[in-house]
Amino acid sequence: MDKRFTDIIELIKQSRNNALKAVNSELINLYWNIGAYISNKVELSEWGQSVVKELSQYIQSNEPDLKGFSDKNLWRMKQFYESYKEFPKVSTLLREISWSHNLAIFSRCKSIEEQEFYIKLTKNENYSVRELDRQISSSLFERTIIGNSKLSTALRESNADIANTFKDSYIFDFLNLPETFNESDLQKGLIQQMKNFILELGRDFLFISEEYKVQVGNSDFYIDLLFFHRGLQCLVAFELKADKFKPEHLGQLNFYLEALDRDVKKQNENPSIGVLLCKDKDSEVVEYALSRSLSPTMVSEYKTQLPDKKILQQKLHELFDKKD
Repeated sequence: MDKRFTDIIELIKQSRNNALKAVNSELINLYWNIGAYISNKVELSEWGQSVVKELSQYIQSNEPDLKGFSDKNLWRMKQFYESYKEFPKVSTLLREISWSHNLAIFSRCKSIEEQEFYIKLTKNENYSVRELDRQISSSLFERTIIGNSKLSTALRESNADIANTFKDSYIFDFLNLPETFNESDLQKGLIQQMKNFILELGRDFLFISEEYKVQVGNSDFYIDLLFFHRGLQCLVAFELKADKFKPEHLGQLNFYLEALDRDVKKQNENPSIGVLLCKDKDSEVVEYALSRSLSPTMVSEYKTQLPDKKILQQKLHELFDKKD
């Protein structure tokens, strides 16, 4: 491409993106206003289901070019408006994502907290509808709220965004691993399914290498998976364990972080972070093991099947009941 014209190309792309955002925002405004109109008519007992059906037929007869105004969709617009009318902050956010995304969120998520969570996530991560649907199915909201991430003291104090970056548990249902598997099977599966793995981690993770070699003295050591996180501006080392967490696992991970910070990390980057992914963990053992760790590390567990959403919701209710 001729470098003389790249600025013009960027201006065109930016203007096109702005136009698409404006069109989407206006479309959401339209659906919101239609939903408000129908809701008010129904509340005043002036309209019922039959009238909305007549409205749909009227639109289709008189304006055949207007698509998407079936009686079913009109009722969805009413539900859309009624879901958010008492929450002005959320009603502003929802104009920044598409109608298809909004439809998936307000039709599947029960509480306003859950709806706001997925609206923000969709906006920040630029999810497709399919990717959003997968995150809702994997109960990301419940896992995030319930998950009591065990962070070392150094990690908690290093950056306020850490808790929002890493999860206490990850779902690797896309791997289709056999009932019994080892760390090599897990690593190969994650590499082959890297797109889905990144989606589960978060879009800011950039993959660097598997079996990343660090040299210390006359010996070579290999980090299972190495990433760079754009938001945190640091290297992130993942160590994989096919069994339950053991305190001695941290010693190996801390050693890798020291090697990365001394020999790999660039001057403008923050200290490296380590994540130990285990098949299972005892939270109390993790807490004891991390209590005196000076390295920025955390221990997370992973599951190879989608969690039971009902069980997670029950735990969520128990958590809120305790707070009350």
